[in-house]
Amino acid sequence: MPRDAHELSLSEVSEGLRQLAFNEHTLHALQQKFSDVRTLLDAHVVGRVSRLDRGWSTILMSAAGEPVRTRNIGADVAVGDWVVLSDDFERVEHVVARQSSLTRRVSSDVVRAESHTVAANMDTVLVVQAADTEPNLRRIERELVLGFDSGAMPVVVFNKCDELSDVDVALMLHNVQPVLAGVHAYAVSAKTGAGLDQLRAYTYKYESETPQTIAMLGASGVGKSTLINALVGHEVQRTGEVREGDSRGRHTTTASELVPLANGGWLLDTPGLRVVSLWMSSNGIERAFADVFDASNNCKFRDCKHENEPSCGVHAAVASGAFSADRVANMKTLVAEEVTLEKQQVEYARTQDKRGVRKTSTD
Repeated sequence: MPRDAHELSLSEVSEGLRQLAFNEHTLHALQQKFSDVRTLLDAHVVGRVSRLDRGWSTILMSAAGEPVRTRNIGADVAVGDWVVLSDDFERVEHVVARQSSLTRRVSSDVVRAESHTVAANMDTVLVVQAADTEPNLRRIERELVLGFDSGAMPVVVFNKCDELSDVDVALMLHNVQPVLAGVHAYAVSAKTGAGLDQLRAYTYKYESETPQTIAMLGASGVGKSTLINALVGHEVQRTGEVREGDSRGRHTTTASELVPLANGGWLLDTPGLRVVSLWMSSNGIERAFADVFDASNNCKFRDCKHENEPSCGVHAAVASGAFSADRVANMKTLVAEEVTLEKQQVEYARTQDKRGVRKTSTD
């Protein structure tokens, strides 16, 4: 069957865009929205958001060219997004459908909760932890849910491993295995460079010469800024001094930013997350707690709550040491948060409809 004259292959896209990690997904999404993507690309109005600052987007039109700054008027834009600009480069006209997005709840209002996308179009999410403190297994579980829900693949990274002995590093990696849900975990040191080559493998596919995008998720003080500087090869993030008393670095990153890596890949840095609040999960909880869900298949009752019911497969798995009761309790907490949020959103939408505030579709 002959190809449509307007249809492009990825090899026909400019090298400047492909070096920004423009991929098959982005090309397909553009072709689903626009009838003549070739003309669109020839007009050089397609670019990638590299930074957001108080209503302004910084947009890269190629890997080597000068960026464009434009207003975010009426556009829900995130760092990492692919966008189509107006001919005069004054505004974002279209945000290309995302391959993945790292989204979290930002509003403390229990009714008018809102989501915020902190990074878009990444292939891998690095869930960064500090190795110089006891691993917070419950936080790792939460961040893995965020990672899985993003549509990218999460990878757990323990930074500051130079402060531990090899024996302690091995013990730490062993102790966190029960909560990793099959994802890879690496012990690295941004200070000495140990283990960083393992992370660089996620930033570029050398066999196909394809740049990849990684996002970095982690709380303040885990050494993200130092890790970014180490991966980039020079200082692009100011690192905070260490606080007295807990050996934790101060929070230094204030805005999400797309950072180029020396090997051709890209890194999406996101502000430190002091509180990991979930948005409505798609299948992140099921994937992060796959072992618990598998055990629930052995429950006698289909509606088992894994509390006091007889012949509970989850309780049997806990008793056998397959996973801990704390892991089950955390899963229940996350599920309850999701259910509560869904109810709040339904109630808020109903209230808005009664007031005639919420827009309805005219299609």
